[in-house]
Amino acid sequence: MDESQKNPTGAEGLVPDSADALSVAQAEHEEEAAQAPPVARVVELPVLDPGHVSSAPRSIDLLLDVELPVTVELGHSQMAIKSILELGIGSVVRLEKMAGDPVDVLVNGKLVARGEVVVVDENFGVRILGLVDPDQRLGTL
Repeated sequence: MDESQKNPTGAEGLVPDSADALSVAQAEHEEEAAQAPPVARVVELPVLDPGHVSSAPRSIDLLLDVELPVTVELGHSQMAIKSILELGIGSVVRLEKMAGDPVDVLVNGKLVARGEVVVVDENFGVRILGLVDPDQRLGTL
Protein backbone atom coordinates (compact mmCIF):
# COMPACT_ATOMS: atom_id res chain seq x y z
CA MET A 1 0.00 0.00 0.00
CA ASP A 2 1.43 3.40 -0.92
CA GLU A 3 1.45 6.46 1.35
CA SER A 4 -1.55 8.13 -0.40
CA GLN A 5 -3.89 5.34 0.76
CA LYS A 6 -3.02 5.61 4.46
CA ASN A 7 -5.30 7.69 6.63
CA PRO A 8 -3.89 10.71 8.42
CA THR A 9 -3.62 8.84 11.73
CA GLY A 10 -1.08 6.50 10.18
CA ALA A 11 -3.34 3.45 10.58
CA GLU A 12 -3.59 1.06 7.68
CA GLY A 13 -6.65 1.48 5.38
CA LEU A 14 -8.32 4.07 3.22
CA VAL A 15 -9.13 7.62 4.27
CA PRO A 16 -12.89 7.77 5.00
CA ASP A 17 -14.91 9.69 2.41
CA SER A 18 -16.32 12.91 3.89
CA ALA A 19 -19.76 12.14 2.37
CA ASP A 20 -19.79 8.78 4.19
CA ALA A 21 -18.83 10.43 7.46
CA LEU A 22 -21.58 13.02 6.97
CA SER A 23 -24.26 10.39 6.29
CA VAL A 24 -23.21 8.45 9.41
CA ALA A 25 -23.43 11.64 11.49
CA GLN A 26 -26.87 12.44 10.04
CA ALA A 27 -28.12 8.92 10.79
CA GLU A 28 -26.89 9.20 14.40
CA HIS A 29 -28.59 12.61 14.77
CA GLU A 30 -31.89 11.29 13.37
CA GLU A 31 -31.76 8.31 15.73
CA GLU A 32 -31.22 10.62 18.73
CA ALA A 33 -34.04 12.92 17.58
CA ALA A 34 -36.43 9.98 17.21
CA GLN A 35 -35.76 8.93 20.82
CA ALA A 36 -36.08 12.44 22.34
CA PRO A 37 -39.58 13.48 23.47
CA PRO A 38 -41.13 16.46 21.66
CA VAL A 39 -40.69 19.81 23.37
CA ALA A 40 -43.69 22.14 23.69
CA ARG A 41 -43.28 25.85 24.18
CA VAL A 42 -45.58 28.82 24.59
CA VAL A 43 -45.92 31.12 21.61
CA GLU A 44 -47.35 34.59 22.00
CA LEU A 45 -49.53 35.74 19.11
CA PRO A 46 -50.33 39.37 18.36
CA VAL A 47 -53.74 40.63 19.45
CA LEU A 48 -56.05 41.20 16.50
CA ASP A 49 -57.73 44.56 16.27
CA PRO A 50 -61.49 43.95 15.82
CA GLY A 51 -61.88 47.45 14.39
CA HIS A 52 -59.62 46.66 11.44
CA VAL A 53 -61.67 45.20 8.61
CA SER A 54 -60.17 43.75 5.46
CA SER A 55 -60.71 45.77 2.32
CA ALA A 56 -61.49 42.57 0.37
CA PRO A 57 -65.06 42.41 -0.93
CA ARG A 58 -67.33 40.18 1.14
CA SER A 59 -69.55 39.26 -1.75
CA ILE A 60 -70.48 36.05 -3.50
CA ASP A 61 -69.43 37.81 -6.70
CA LEU A 62 -65.95 36.35 -6.24
CA LEU A 63 -67.40 32.86 -6.75
CA LEU A 64 -69.78 33.44 -9.66
CA ASP A 65 -67.32 32.18 -12.30
CA VAL A 66 -66.35 29.01 -10.39
CA GLU A 67 -67.48 25.92 -12.31
CA LEU A 68 -69.11 23.02 -10.49
CA PRO A 69 -70.07 19.61 -11.88
CA VAL A 70 -73.80 19.21 -12.57
CA THR A 71 -75.10 15.64 -12.75
CA VAL A 72 -78.55 14.43 -13.73
CA GLU A 73 -79.40 11.02 -12.32
CA LEU A 74 -81.97 9.11 -14.28
CA GLY A 75 -82.02 6.28 -11.74
CA HIS A 76 -80.12 3.53 -9.96
CA SER A 77 -79.97 -0.22 -10.02
CA GLN A 78 -78.21 -3.00 -8.15
CA MET A 79 -77.01 -6.05 -10.00
CA ALA A 80 -75.09 -9.18 -9.13
CA ILE A 81 -71.58 -9.40 -10.58
CA LYS A 82 -72.72 -12.35 -12.73
CA SER A 83 -75.45 -10.18 -14.31
CA ILE A 84 -73.02 -7.32 -14.91
CA LEU A 85 -70.58 -9.66 -16.65
CA GLU A 86 -73.41 -10.86 -18.90
CA LEU A 87 -74.20 -7.30 -20.12
CA GLY A 88 -73.67 -6.76 -23.80
CA ILE A 89 -74.91 -4.73 -26.74
CA GLY A 90 -78.69 -4.53 -26.58
CA SER A 91 -78.88 -5.43 -22.87
CA VAL A 92 -81.40 -3.45 -20.82
CA VAL A 93 -80.66 -2.35 -17.26
CA ARG A 94 -83.86 -1.86 -15.27
CA LEU A 95 -83.82 1.24 -13.00
CA GLU A 96 -85.79 1.73 -9.80
CA LYS A 97 -87.56 4.82 -11.20
CA MET A 98 -90.72 4.63 -13.25
CA ALA A 99 -90.94 6.25 -16.70
CA GLY A 100 -92.08 9.85 -16.19
CA ASP A 101 -90.70 10.12 -12.64
CA PRO A 102 -88.67 13.27 -12.03
CA VAL A 103 -84.88 12.96 -12.33
CA ASP A 104 -82.47 14.20 -9.66
CA VAL A 105 -80.26 17.21 -10.40
CA LEU A 106 -77.08 17.20 -8.34
CA VAL A 107 -74.56 20.03 -8.11
CA ASN A 108 -71.15 18.99 -6.83
CA GLY A 109 -72.72 15.70 -5.71
CA LYS A 110 -75.51 17.34 -3.67
CA LEU A 111 -79.18 17.10 -4.60
CA VAL A 112 -80.47 20.60 -5.42
CA ALA A 113 -83.47 20.04 -7.71
CA ARG A 114 -85.74 17.59 -9.47
CA GLY A 115 -86.80 17.87 -13.07
CA GLU A 116 -88.06 16.15 -16.20
CA VAL A 117 -86.03 15.03 -19.20
CA VAL A 118 -86.62 17.09 -22.36
CA VAL A 119 -85.08 17.19 -25.82
CA VAL A 120 -83.48 20.45 -26.93
CA ASP A 121 -82.15 20.57 -30.52
CA GLU A 122 -81.43 16.81 -30.55
CA ASN A 123 -79.74 16.96 -27.11
CA PHE A 124 -81.18 15.88 -23.80
CA GLY A 125 -81.89 18.53 -21.20
CA VAL A 126 -83.71 18.87 -17.89
CA ARG A 127 -86.64 21.15 -17.12
CA ILE A 128 -86.49 22.01 -13.41
CA LEU A 129 -89.76 21.14 -11.71
CA GLY A 130 -88.77 21.98 -8.14
CA LEU A 131 -85.87 22.96 -5.94
CA VAL A 132 -84.90 21.04 -2.84
CA ASP A 133 -85.67 22.95 0.37
CA PRO A 134 -82.48 24.75 1.52
CA ASP A 135 -82.90 23.35 5.06
CA GLN A 136 -83.07 19.82 3.61
CA ARG A 137 -79.95 20.52 1.50
CA LEU A 138 -78.00 21.80 4.51
CA GLY A 139 -79.05 18.72 6.47
CA THR A 140 -77.22 16.48 3.96
CA LEU A 141 -73.87 18.28 4.35
